[in-house]
Amino acid sequence: MSYWFLKYVLVGPILRLLGRPKIEGLQHVPKDGPVIIAANHLAVVDSLYLCLVLPRRLTFIAKQEYFTEGGVRGRINRWVMNATGQVPVDRSGGSAGSDSLAAAIRILENGGMWGIHPEGTRSPDGRIYRGRTGVIRVAMHTGAPVVPVVLSGTDRVNPRNRRFLRPAKVRISFGRPRYFLPADQQAVRRATDDLMADIVRRSGRPYVDCYAATFKTGAH
Repeated sequence: MSYWFLKYVLVGPILRLLGRPKIEGLQHVPKDGPVIIAANHLAVVDSLYLCLVLPRRLTFIAKQEYFTEGGVRGRINRWVMNATGQVPVDRSGGSAGSDSLAAAIRILENGGMWGIHPEGTRSPDGRIYRGRTGVIRVAMHTGAPVVPVVLSGTDRVNPRNRRFLRPAKVRISFGRPRYFLPADQQAVRRATDDLMADIVRRSGRPYVDCYAATFKTGAH
Protein backbone atom coordinates (compact mmCIF):
# COMPACT_ATOMS: atom_id res chain seq x y z
CA MET A 1 0.00 0.00 0.00
CA SER A 2 2.77 2.47 0.89
CA TYR A 3 4.49 2.03 -2.47
CA TRP A 4 1.35 3.00 -4.35
CA PHE A 5 0.55 5.80 -1.89
CA LEU A 6 3.98 7.35 -2.50
CA LYS A 7 3.63 6.87 -6.24
CA TYR A 8 0.15 8.26 -6.75
CA VAL A 9 -0.40 10.62 -3.80
CA LEU A 10 2.69 11.80 -1.95
CA VAL A 11 5.78 11.82 -4.19
CA GLY A 12 4.65 10.93 -7.70
CA PRO A 13 2.56 14.05 -8.39
CA ILE A 14 5.48 16.30 -7.37
CA LEU A 15 7.89 14.47 -9.66
CA ARG A 16 5.41 14.54 -12.52
CA LEU A 17 4.87 18.28 -12.08
CA LEU A 18 8.60 19.05 -11.95
CA GLY A 19 9.75 16.75 -14.74
CA ARG A 20 6.70 16.44 -17.02
CA PRO A 21 8.20 13.10 -18.14
CA LYS A 22 8.00 12.12 -21.78
CA ILE A 23 7.90 8.34 -22.05
CA GLU A 24 8.92 6.32 -25.11
CA GLY A 25 8.88 2.58 -25.73
CA LEU A 26 6.91 1.58 -22.64
CA GLN A 27 5.28 -1.13 -24.75
CA HIS A 28 8.61 -2.98 -24.74
CA VAL A 29 8.33 -3.72 -21.00
CA PRO A 30 6.71 -7.15 -20.38
CA LYS A 31 3.42 -6.86 -18.53
CA ASP A 32 4.17 -9.79 -16.24
CA GLY A 33 6.91 -12.20 -15.24
CA PRO A 34 10.51 -11.44 -14.20
CA VAL A 35 12.03 -8.35 -15.83
CA ILE A 36 15.29 -6.47 -15.37
CA ILE A 37 15.19 -2.69 -15.91
CA ALA A 38 18.73 -1.47 -16.68
CA ALA A 39 19.14 2.32 -16.90
CA ASN A 40 21.91 4.89 -17.07
CA HIS A 41 22.37 6.85 -13.86
CA LEU A 42 22.37 10.65 -13.74
CA ALA A 43 20.73 11.60 -10.44
CA VAL A 44 19.34 10.31 -7.15
CA VAL A 45 15.78 10.70 -8.49
CA ASP A 46 16.39 8.31 -11.41
CA SER A 47 14.94 5.36 -9.53
CA LEU A 48 11.93 7.40 -8.41
CA TYR A 49 11.12 8.43 -11.97
CA LEU A 50 11.38 4.82 -13.12
CA CYS A 51 8.97 3.77 -10.37
CA LEU A 52 6.67 6.62 -11.37
CA VAL A 53 6.31 5.70 -15.04
CA LEU A 54 6.30 1.90 -14.85
CA PRO A 55 2.85 0.40 -14.22
CA ARG A 56 4.36 -2.54 -12.35
CA ARG A 57 6.09 -2.42 -8.99
CA LEU A 58 9.84 -1.90 -9.41
CA THR A 59 12.33 -3.00 -6.74
CA PHE A 60 15.91 -1.80 -6.36
CA ILE A 61 18.62 -3.14 -4.09
CA ALA A 62 19.65 -0.39 -1.69
CA LYS A 63 22.74 -0.13 0.48
CA GLN A 64 22.04 -0.99 4.11
CA GLU A 65 23.15 2.46 5.32
CA TYR A 66 19.86 3.88 4.04
CA PHE A 67 18.07 1.71 6.60
CA THR A 68 20.37 2.37 9.58
CA GLU A 69 21.36 6.06 9.27
CA GLY A 70 20.47 8.20 12.26
CA GLY A 71 18.84 11.63 12.53
CA VAL A 72 15.86 13.10 10.71
CA ARG A 73 17.30 12.38 7.28
CA GLY A 74 17.96 8.80 8.29
CA ARG A 75 14.39 8.29 9.49
CA ILE A 76 13.04 9.71 6.24
CA ASN A 77 15.33 7.51 4.15
CA ARG A 78 14.37 4.44 6.17
CA TRP A 79 10.66 5.17 5.81
CA VAL A 80 10.94 5.68 2.03
CA MET A 81 13.04 2.53 1.56
CA ASN A 82 10.69 0.39 3.60
CA ALA A 83 7.57 1.93 2.06
CA THR A 84 8.80 1.26 -1.46
CA GLY A 85 9.88 -2.29 -0.67
CA GLN A 86 13.57 -1.77 -1.40
CA VAL A 87 15.88 -4.61 -0.40
CA PRO A 88 18.77 -3.73 1.97
CA VAL A 89 22.19 -5.27 1.30
CA ASP A 90 25.40 -4.82 3.28
CA ARG A 91 27.98 -3.64 0.75
CA SER A 92 30.86 -3.25 3.18
CA GLY A 93 32.04 -6.87 3.32
CA GLY A 94 33.82 -9.11 0.87
CA SER A 95 30.57 -10.90 -0.06
CA ALA A 96 28.72 -7.66 -0.88
CA GLY A 97 28.62 -8.35 -4.61
CA SER A 98 27.35 -11.90 -4.30
CA ASP A 99 24.79 -10.87 -1.67
CA SER A 100 23.42 -8.20 -4.02
CA LEU A 101 23.15 -10.64 -6.91
CA ALA A 102 21.44 -13.21 -4.69
CA ALA A 103 18.88 -10.60 -3.61
CA ALA A 104 18.23 -9.68 -7.24
CA ILE A 105 17.78 -13.32 -8.18
CA ARG A 106 15.19 -13.76 -5.42
CA ILE A 107 13.21 -10.78 -6.71
CA LEU A 108 13.14 -12.21 -10.23
CA GLU A 109 12.43 -15.80 -9.18
CA ASN A 110 9.31 -14.44 -7.46
CA GLY A 111 8.22 -12.94 -10.79
CA GLY A 112 9.19 -9.40 -9.84
CA MET A 113 10.76 -6.48 -11.65
CA TRP A 114 14.30 -5.58 -10.61
CA GLY A 115 15.80 -2.17 -11.32
CA ILE A 116 19.53 -1.58 -11.64
CA HIS A 117 21.95 1.08 -12.86
CA PRO A 118 24.76 -1.00 -14.43
CA GLU A 119 27.26 1.86 -14.04
CA GLY A 120 27.05 1.25 -10.30
CA THR A 121 26.94 4.91 -9.31
CA ARG A 122 25.84 8.27 -10.68
CA SER A 123 27.70 9.68 -13.65
CA PRO A 124 29.86 12.59 -12.46
CA ASP A 125 29.51 14.51 -15.72
CA GLY A 126 26.54 13.19 -17.71
CA ARG A 127 28.58 10.78 -19.81
CA ILE A 128 27.91 7.05 -19.70
CA TYR A 129 30.48 4.84 -18.01
CA ARG A 130 31.51 1.21 -18.23
CA GLY A 131 28.86 -1.19 -16.95
CA ARG A 132 29.43 -3.71 -14.20
CA THR A 133 28.67 -7.29 -15.11
CA GLY A 134 26.15 -8.11 -12.35
CA VAL A 135 23.14 -7.30 -14.51
CA ILE A 136 24.18 -9.84 -17.16
CA ARG A 137 25.12 -12.48 -14.59
CA VAL A 138 21.65 -12.25 -13.06
CA ALA A 139 19.98 -12.26 -16.49
CA MET A 140 21.88 -15.38 -17.52
CA HIS A 141 21.10 -17.13 -14.24
CA THR A 142 17.36 -16.37 -14.26
CA GLY A 143 16.56 -16.06 -17.96
CA ALA A 144 14.84 -12.75 -17.24
CA PRO A 145 14.82 -10.24 -20.13
CA VAL A 146 16.81 -7.04 -19.75
CA VAL A 147 15.09 -3.82 -20.85
CA PRO A 148 17.68 -1.07 -21.51
CA VAL A 149 16.51 2.38 -20.45
CA VAL A 150 17.80 5.85 -21.26
CA LEU A 151 17.11 8.65 -18.78
CA SER A 152 17.72 12.32 -19.56
CA GLY A 153 16.91 15.52 -17.71
CA THR A 154 16.85 13.96 -14.24
CA ASP A 155 20.20 15.59 -13.46
CA ARG A 156 18.59 18.98 -14.08
CA VAL A 157 15.63 18.19 -11.83
CA ASN A 158 18.01 16.91 -9.16
CA PRO A 159 21.43 18.59 -9.68
CA ARG A 160 24.39 17.13 -7.85
CA ASN A 161 25.20 18.94 -4.57
CA ARG A 162 21.92 20.88 -4.66
CA ARG A 163 19.44 20.41 -1.82
CA PHE A 164 16.20 21.21 -3.66
CA LEU A 165 14.60 19.83 -6.79
CA ARG A 166 13.87 22.16 -9.69
CA PRO A 167 11.68 22.04 -12.82
CA ALA A 168 13.22 20.50 -15.94
CA LYS A 169 12.03 18.28 -18.76
CA VAL A 170 12.60 14.55 -18.17
CA ARG A 171 12.68 11.95 -20.94
CA ILE A 172 12.60 8.19 -20.36
CA SER A 173 13.10 5.81 -23.28
CA PHE A 174 12.65 2.03 -22.98
CA GLY A 175 14.37 -0.22 -25.49
CA ARG A 176 13.47 -3.69 -26.71
CA PRO A 177 14.02 -6.57 -24.26
CA ARG A 178 17.30 -8.41 -24.58
CA TYR A 179 17.80 -12.07 -23.63
CA PHE A 180 21.06 -13.67 -22.54
CA LEU A 181 21.94 -17.36 -22.39
CA PRO A 182 24.40 -18.72 -19.82
CA ALA A 183 27.96 -18.25 -21.04
CA ASP A 184 31.57 -17.98 -19.94
CA GLN A 185 33.31 -15.05 -18.22
CA GLN A 186 34.47 -13.40 -21.46
CA ALA A 187 30.97 -13.56 -22.91
CA VAL A 188 29.57 -11.90 -19.78
CA ARG A 189 31.91 -8.93 -20.24
CA ARG A 190 31.10 -8.67 -23.94
CA ALA A 191 27.35 -8.84 -23.27
CA THR A 192 27.66 -6.11 -20.63
CA ASP A 193 29.58 -3.88 -23.06
CA ASP A 194 26.96 -4.57 -25.73
CA LEU A 195 24.15 -3.58 -23.36
CA MET A 196 25.92 -0.33 -22.49
CA ALA A 197 26.58 0.35 -26.20
CA ASP A 198 22.82 0.12 -26.79
CA ILE A 199 22.19 2.67 -24.03
CA VAL A 200 24.97 4.94 -25.35
CA ARG A 201 23.67 4.78 -28.91
CA ARG A 202 20.12 5.67 -27.99
CA SER A 203 21.13 8.36 -25.51
CA GLY A 204 23.51 10.22 -27.82
CA ARG A 205 25.85 10.71 -24.84
CA PRO A 206 29.63 10.12 -24.93
CA TYR A 207 30.95 6.85 -23.52
CA VAL A 208 33.85 6.50 -21.06
CA ASP A 209 35.53 3.09 -20.95
CA CYS A 210 36.22 3.05 -17.20
CA TYR A 211 34.09 2.70 -14.09
CA ALA A 212 32.48 5.89 -12.82
CA ALA A 213 33.50 5.11 -9.24
CA THR A 214 37.19 5.24 -10.19
CA PHE A 215 36.94 8.29 -12.42
CA LYS A 216 38.82 11.42 -11.36
CA THR A 217 38.25 14.86 -12.80
CA GLY A 218 40.83 15.60 -15.47
CA ALA A 219 41.71 11.95 -16.07
CA HIS A 220 41.03 10.34 -19.42
